[in-house]
Formats: sequence, structure tokens, C-alpha cells
Amino acid sequence: MRREWVLRWSGYVAVAIVFAIVCVWLSNWQFERNESRSVELALVAKNYDVDPVPLDDLLAPGEPLSEDHTWRPVRLVGAYNVDDQILVRNRPHGGTSAFEVLVPLRMADGREFLVNRGWVAPGESTMPDVIPTPPSGQVEVIVRLRPSEPLPPSGRTTAPPGQVPTIHLETVAAVLGDDALDTGAFGELVSESPAPDTRPAALPAPTEDPGPHLSYAIQWILFALMGFIFIGYIIRTEIVKHREDAAGAPVVEKRRRRDRDADEEDELLDAHV
Repeated sequence: MRREWVLRWSGYVAVAIVFAIVCVWLSNWQFERNESRSVELALVAKNYDVDPVPLDDLLAPGEPLSEDHTWRPVRLVGAYNVDDQILVRNRPHGGTSAFEVLVPLRMADGREFLVNRGWVAPGESTMPDVIPTPPSGQVEVIVRLRPSEPLPPSGRTTAPPGQVPTIHLETVAAVLGDDALDTGAFGELVSESPAPDTRPAALPAPTEDPGPHLSYAIQWILFALMGFIFIGYIIRTEIVKHREDAAGAPVVEKRRRRDRDADEEDELLDAHV
């Protein structure tokens, strides 16, 4: 019997160990996400409100954006290519699946840089009722640098005409058929001069919320400990129950013997009556 207990309890402990390994892995994953989020917040705090510099100071033509320059404001001078305006669909703004408005800005050297002018709400027919027109002619634009977004998890890059599913710059360039479009980064609009009468709603500043990753990491560690505590409780309960059963067995046997003796005495008395 004891061998069966040892095997069963060993199984309990093995389950607790496997559960703890999974919890530790999940905890480390959350710690890594918390560290990544902390780096993002530090980068925003460092770059978001510094003075703008010319684009070429931070991003050479055809080069990918350095992570250290994300959110840095830069100054562009050129003219909007309104004919190549395109919308990014399904963007969560204003409690709706809004559209963000992308317009390439052509600079004096022929280089085109994609500007995200902000967002517009969908209209009754899903498409926006009105898309504010960018200023015509030469304009000075201040934008904050952003890296190309990844492709959708599904890998699908198709969208209705005049739209893209995400700001994946190579996809945008392919849809527009624009070989001059810089695919190293795009810019989120800060200001335009001269300023238009109306413009799309401004994009929100990045949130300063660090997220729940640290608390989740600690919770997974506690879950791992609770797994061992629970298994220990089960084993202890079985041991206590076995001891109680073992202590109660002689008493039961003695009671049964006394009952048999009483029955025999009753039989003898009945025989003499």
C-alpha cells in the first residue's frame, strides 16, 4: 500500500513541477514585456517633445529608421501629392473603426515621405463622408518619425481600392506604384504651415501606462507556489485520513468481537429458557 502512495504522491509532485515550469516561463515572458514597455516609455519621454530637425539629419534616403530616433520631430518642406492620398482602415479612434489619412509629401530632391495627417470617422456608407484636403503648394510640415508597421498577423495585404490594412511602407509603395516613396519611416503630423482651414483629427499621444505586465509576472510566480502548496495539502490530507483509519480499525474490531460475544450469550440464555 505504501508503494502505491509513493507512486501517487510522486505523480502529484511531478504535476506541480510541470505546472511551476509553465508558470515560470509565463512569468519571464511578462517580465520581458514589462522591460520592453519600459524602454518604449523611456524613448517617448526622451524624444517626443524635443525641437524638430531636418529629416536628413536623422534619416538618410532608403535607410531604415533607427530605434533611437523613433518619435523624434523632424521638419519637411515640399508639396503634398494629393493624387496619391490613401486611407488606412480599421484604426481604433473615437470609439469607431476609423480611417487614418496618408499623403506623400514630395520634397525638392524628388524624395517622397509619407505623412499620416490624422484620422477621420467613418460615414453612413462606411467610407468617410469628408476627408479634409491638405494645403496646396509648398508647405512646411513637422512630423514625428515612426517605423514601418508590420504586416497584419494574417499576412493579408489586400484592401478596398484607395485603402491599406496597415502602414506597412513597402505595401503602401506597391499599392501607390510609387518608387520614390521612402520606406524607411513615415511621419505622424504635428503641424503644417500654412495651416489648412480643417484637417483630420490629430493622432493621440502615446499612452504613459506601463501596462499590467509586472503584476502578471508576479501573479504567475504566486501561482507556481500555490501549486506546490495545493499538492502538499492533498498529500497531508491523505496521510491524516490514513492515520485516522488506522487508529479506528482496532476499535471497530473490538466492537465487533463484543457484539459477537453478546450474541452467543443471548443464544445460550435462549437455550435454557
